[in-house]
Amino acid sequence: MNARSPAPARPNRDQSLLKLVAILTMIVDHVGVVFFPSVTLLRVIGRIAFPLFAWGVAVGAEKTRDWRLYALRLLLMAVVSQPFYMLALSHNLMEFNVMATLLLGLLAIQGVRLKWYGSQVWGPALCLLLASAFRMDYGWRGVLLILLMYFARDSRGGLAALMVAFCLYWGGGSSVFPRVELIQPADSPFARFNGAVNEFLGLFKLQSLAVLALPLMLIDTHSGYRMPKWLGYAAYPGHLLLLWLLDLALQGRLAYTLLHPEVWF
Repeated sequence: MNARSPAPARPNRDQSLLKLVAILTMIVDHVGVVFFPSVTLLRVIGRIAFPLFAWGVAVGAEKTRDWRLYALRLLLMAVVSQPFYMLALSHNLMEFNVMATLLLGLLAIQGVRLKWYGSQVWGPALCLLLASAFRMDYGWRGVLLILLMYFARDSRGGLAALMVAFCLYWGGGSSVFPRVELIQPADSPFARFNGAVNEFLGLFKLQSLAVLALPLMLIDTHSGYRMPKWLGYAAYPGHLLLLWLLDLALQGRLAYTLLHPEVWF
Protein backbone atom coordinates (compact mmCIF):
# COMPACT_ATOMS: atom_id res chain seq x y z
CA MET A 1 0.00 0.00 0.00
CA ASN A 2 1.43 3.33 -1.03
CA ALA A 3 2.00 5.90 1.65
CA ARG A 4 0.17 9.14 1.21
CA SER A 5 2.24 11.99 -0.13
CA PRO A 6 2.72 14.77 2.40
CA ALA A 7 0.53 17.83 2.09
CA PRO A 8 2.29 20.84 0.59
CA ALA A 9 3.68 23.28 3.13
CA ARG A 10 1.40 26.26 3.54
CA PRO A 11 2.62 29.86 3.76
CA ASN A 12 2.71 31.71 7.07
CA ARG A 13 -0.67 32.26 8.73
CA ASP A 14 0.66 34.30 11.70
CA GLN A 15 -1.61 37.14 10.66
CA SER A 16 -1.32 39.40 13.71
CA LEU A 17 2.47 39.45 13.54
CA LEU A 18 2.45 40.07 9.79
CA LYS A 19 -0.05 42.89 10.22
CA LEU A 20 2.16 44.45 12.90
CA VAL A 21 5.17 44.35 10.57
CA ALA A 22 3.01 45.79 7.78
CA ILE A 23 1.88 48.68 9.97
CA LEU A 24 5.41 49.49 11.16
CA THR A 25 6.93 49.40 7.67
CA MET A 26 4.02 51.49 6.35
CA ILE A 27 4.73 54.13 9.00
CA VAL A 28 8.43 54.14 8.05
CA ASP A 29 7.46 54.59 4.40
CA HIS A 30 5.11 57.50 5.11
CA VAL A 31 7.62 59.18 7.44
CA GLY A 32 9.98 59.07 4.48
CA VAL A 33 7.36 60.54 2.14
CA VAL A 34 6.46 63.40 4.49
CA PHE A 35 9.76 64.28 6.17
CA PHE A 36 12.65 62.61 4.32
CA PRO A 37 11.72 62.28 0.62
CA SER A 38 15.36 61.97 -0.43
CA VAL A 39 16.15 59.03 1.90
CA THR A 40 15.66 56.02 -0.37
CA LEU A 41 16.15 53.48 2.42
CA LEU A 42 12.89 54.52 4.10
CA ARG A 43 10.99 53.91 0.86
CA VAL A 44 12.70 50.54 0.44
CA ILE A 45 11.54 49.47 3.91
CA GLY A 46 8.07 50.70 3.03
CA ARG A 47 7.84 48.31 0.06
CA ILE A 48 7.33 45.49 2.57
CA ALA A 49 4.00 46.83 3.81
CA PHE A 50 1.52 46.38 0.96
CA PRO A 51 2.29 42.71 0.15
CA LEU A 52 1.69 41.86 3.82
CA PHE A 53 -1.61 43.77 3.86
CA ALA A 54 -2.56 42.05 0.60
CA TRP A 55 -1.68 38.64 2.05
CA GLY A 56 -3.83 39.46 5.08
CA VAL A 57 -6.84 40.04 2.82
CA ALA A 58 -6.16 36.87 0.78
CA VAL A 59 -6.10 34.76 3.95
CA GLY A 60 -8.81 36.76 5.71
CA ALA A 61 -11.24 36.24 2.82
CA GLU A 62 -11.08 32.52 3.50
CA LYS A 63 -11.16 32.70 7.30
CA THR A 64 -13.79 35.39 7.88
CA ARG A 65 -17.17 34.32 9.23
CA ASP A 66 -19.03 37.02 7.31
CA TRP A 67 -17.35 38.53 4.27
CA ARG A 68 -20.02 41.25 4.11
CA LEU A 69 -19.02 42.61 7.52
CA TYR A 70 -15.37 42.36 6.51
CA ALA A 71 -16.08 44.35 3.34
CA LEU A 72 -18.15 46.89 5.29
CA ARG A 73 -15.28 47.48 7.73
CA LEU A 74 -12.86 48.07 4.87
CA LEU A 75 -15.33 50.45 3.22
CA LEU A 76 -15.82 52.43 6.44
CA MET A 77 -12.06 52.66 7.00
CA ALA A 78 -11.59 53.81 3.40
CA VAL A 79 -14.09 56.63 3.98
CA VAL A 80 -12.70 57.57 7.40
CA SER A 81 -9.10 57.49 6.18
CA GLN A 82 -9.58 59.53 3.00
CA PRO A 83 -9.38 63.03 4.61
CA PHE A 84 -6.22 62.09 6.53
CA TYR A 85 -4.75 60.49 3.40
CA MET A 86 -5.35 63.74 1.53
CA LEU A 87 -3.97 65.95 4.30
CA ALA A 88 -0.87 63.94 5.22
CA LEU A 89 0.22 62.77 1.77
CA SER A 90 -1.09 65.62 -0.41
CA HIS A 91 -3.67 63.69 -2.42
CA ASN A 92 -6.98 64.95 -3.77
CA LEU A 93 -10.51 63.67 -3.26
CA MET A 94 -10.46 61.44 -6.34
CA GLU A 95 -7.22 59.70 -5.38
CA PHE A 96 -8.35 56.88 -3.10
CA ASN A 97 -6.37 55.40 -0.24
CA VAL A 98 -5.15 51.82 0.06
CA MET A 99 -8.26 50.68 1.93
CA ALA A 100 -10.17 51.02 -1.35
CA THR A 101 -7.62 48.75 -3.04
CA LEU A 102 -7.90 46.16 -0.27
CA LEU A 103 -11.71 46.31 -0.49
CA LEU A 104 -11.70 45.65 -4.23
CA GLY A 105 -9.25 42.79 -3.70
CA LEU A 106 -11.62 41.23 -1.17
CA LEU A 107 -14.62 41.64 -3.48
CA ALA A 108 -12.68 40.08 -6.38
CA ILE A 109 -11.92 37.05 -4.21
CA GLN A 110 -15.54 36.76 -3.11
CA GLY A 111 -16.62 36.80 -6.71
CA VAL A 112 -14.44 33.73 -7.26
CA ARG A 113 -15.66 32.03 -4.09
CA LEU A 114 -19.40 32.66 -4.51
CA LYS A 115 -19.74 31.68 -8.19
CA TRP A 116 -22.94 33.73 -8.33
CA TYR A 117 -24.20 33.83 -11.92
CA GLY A 118 -20.68 33.52 -13.22
CA SER A 119 -19.23 35.95 -10.67
CA GLN A 120 -15.96 33.99 -10.70
CA VAL A 121 -15.41 35.75 -14.06
CA TRP A 122 -17.22 39.08 -13.95
CA GLY A 123 -16.49 39.76 -10.26
CA PRO A 124 -12.69 40.01 -10.56
CA ALA A 125 -13.01 41.69 -13.97
CA LEU A 126 -15.29 44.37 -12.54
CA CYS A 127 -13.01 44.99 -9.56
CA LEU A 128 -9.95 45.32 -11.80
CA LEU A 129 -11.89 47.66 -14.10
CA LEU A 130 -12.89 49.90 -11.16
CA ALA A 131 -9.30 49.94 -9.89
CA SER A 132 -8.18 51.02 -13.36
CA ALA A 133 -10.88 53.65 -13.78
CA PHE A 134 -10.15 55.41 -10.49
CA ARG A 135 -6.79 56.44 -9.06
CA MET A 136 -5.98 54.60 -5.86
CA ASP A 137 -2.96 53.37 -3.96
CA TYR A 138 -1.37 50.49 -5.94
CA GLY A 139 -4.30 50.53 -8.36
CA TRP A 140 -5.33 47.52 -10.41
CA ARG A 141 -1.95 45.87 -9.85
CA GLY A 142 -2.64 45.84 -6.12
CA VAL A 143 -6.06 44.26 -6.66
CA LEU A 144 -4.56 41.67 -9.01
CA LEU A 145 -1.84 40.80 -6.49
CA ILE A 146 -4.45 40.16 -3.77
CA LEU A 147 -6.44 37.92 -6.12
CA LEU A 148 -3.37 35.94 -7.23
CA MET A 149 -2.26 35.54 -3.62
CA TYR A 150 -5.62 33.95 -2.87
CA PHE A 151 -5.04 31.36 -5.60
CA ALA A 152 -1.54 30.63 -4.22
CA ARG A 153 -2.54 30.68 -0.55
CA ASP A 154 -1.94 26.98 0.09
CA SER A 155 1.48 26.60 -1.53
CA ARG A 156 4.76 28.14 -0.44
CA GLY A 157 6.31 27.40 -3.80
CA GLY A 158 3.36 28.88 -5.65
CA LEU A 159 3.35 32.01 -3.52
CA ALA A 160 7.13 32.43 -3.88
CA ALA A 161 6.97 32.08 -7.69
CA LEU A 162 4.06 34.51 -7.83
CA MET A 163 5.78 37.15 -5.70
CA VAL A 164 9.11 37.00 -7.52
CA ALA A 165 7.51 37.22 -10.97
CA PHE A 166 4.99 39.86 -9.98
CA CYS A 167 7.53 42.07 -8.22
CA LEU A 168 9.92 41.97 -11.17
CA TYR A 169 7.06 43.03 -13.42
CA TRP A 170 5.82 45.56 -10.83
CA GLY A 171 9.16 47.31 -10.68
CA GLY A 172 9.25 47.92 -14.41
CA GLY A 173 7.77 51.39 -14.20
CA SER A 174 9.13 52.47 -10.82
CA SER A 175 12.16 54.58 -9.95
CA VAL A 176 15.70 53.26 -9.84
CA PHE A 177 18.22 53.56 -7.04
CA PRO A 178 20.38 56.67 -6.98
CA ARG A 179 24.04 56.18 -7.72
CA VAL A 180 26.30 55.72 -4.72
CA GLU A 181 29.89 56.85 -4.39
CA LEU A 182 31.71 54.35 -2.18
CA ILE A 183 35.25 54.87 -3.45
CA GLN A 184 37.01 58.23 -3.55
CA PRO A 185 38.77 59.58 -5.51
CA ALA A 186 37.36 58.53 -8.86
CA ASP A 187 40.79 57.43 -10.14
CA SER A 188 41.34 55.08 -7.19
CA PRO A 189 42.47 51.54 -8.10
CA PHE A 190 39.27 50.33 -6.43
CA ALA A 191 36.95 52.65 -8.38
CA ARG A 192 35.82 49.70 -10.48
CA PHE A 193 34.19 48.30 -7.34
CA ASN A 194 32.04 51.44 -7.12
CA GLY A 195 30.96 50.95 -10.72
CA ALA A 196 30.13 47.31 -10.09
CA VAL A 197 27.96 48.24 -7.10
CA ASN A 198 26.02 50.78 -9.16
CA GLU A 199 25.61 48.29 -12.01
CA PHE A 200 24.22 45.75 -9.54
CA LEU A 201 21.82 48.28 -7.99
CA GLY A 202 20.64 49.15 -11.48
CA LEU A 203 19.12 45.67 -11.73
CA PHE A 204 16.62 46.59 -9.02
CA LYS A 205 13.87 49.16 -9.07
CA LEU A 206 12.02 50.45 -6.06
CA GLN A 207 8.73 48.58 -6.39
CA SER A 208 10.53 45.32 -7.20
CA LEU A 209 11.74 45.34 -3.61
CA ALA A 210 8.25 44.47 -2.44
CA VAL A 211 9.71 40.97 -2.73
CA LEU A 212 11.43 41.66 0.61
CA ALA A 213 8.09 40.79 2.23
CA LEU A 214 8.27 37.24 0.86
CA PRO A 215 10.37 35.57 3.62
CA LEU A 216 7.87 36.76 6.23
CA MET A 217 5.06 35.21 4.21
CA LEU A 218 6.83 31.87 3.80
CA ILE A 219 8.43 31.13 7.18
CA ASP A 220 6.14 29.88 9.94
CA THR A 221 6.61 32.19 12.91
CA HIS A 222 3.97 30.96 15.40
CA SER A 223 4.54 34.05 17.54
CA GLY A 224 1.32 33.72 19.51
CA TYR A 225 0.82 37.49 19.19
CA ARG A 226 -2.79 38.63 18.90
CA MET A 227 -3.39 42.16 17.66
CA PRO A 228 -6.62 43.82 18.83
CA LYS A 229 -8.90 44.14 15.82
CA TRP A 230 -9.56 47.83 16.50
CA LEU A 231 -5.81 48.55 16.44
CA GLY A 232 -5.39 46.88 13.07
CA TYR A 233 -8.02 49.16 11.55
CA ALA A 234 -7.25 52.36 13.49
CA ALA A 235 -3.52 52.31 12.70
CA TYR A 236 -3.98 53.50 9.12
CA PRO A 237 -6.02 56.69 9.61
CA GLY A 238 -4.41 57.27 13.03
CA HIS A 239 -0.82 57.43 11.81
CA LEU A 240 -1.79 59.66 8.88
CA LEU A 241 -3.46 62.11 11.27
CA LEU A 242 -0.40 62.16 13.52
CA LEU A 243 1.96 62.72 10.59
CA TRP A 244 -0.15 65.64 9.37
CA LEU A 245 -0.24 67.25 12.82
CA LEU A 246 3.49 66.73 13.34
CA ASP A 247 4.26 68.22 9.94
CA LEU A 248 2.18 71.28 10.78
CA ALA A 249 3.85 71.62 14.17
CA LEU A 250 7.35 71.47 12.66
CA GLN A 251 6.34 74.16 10.16
CA GLY A 252 4.90 76.34 12.94
CA ARG A 253 1.45 76.26 11.34
CA LEU A 254 -0.38 73.90 13.71
CA ALA A 255 -2.47 76.41 15.68
CA TYR A 256 -3.40 78.52 12.64
CA THR A 257 -4.39 75.49 10.54
CA LEU A 258 -6.51 73.91 13.25
CA LEU A 259 -8.33 77.21 13.83
CA HIS A 260 -8.97 77.73 10.10
CA PRO A 261 -10.46 74.49 8.63
CA GLU A 262 -11.03 76.22 5.30
CA VAL A 263 -7.31 75.85 4.52
CA TRP A 264 -7.15 72.10 5.17
CA PHE A 265 -7.75 71.05 1.57
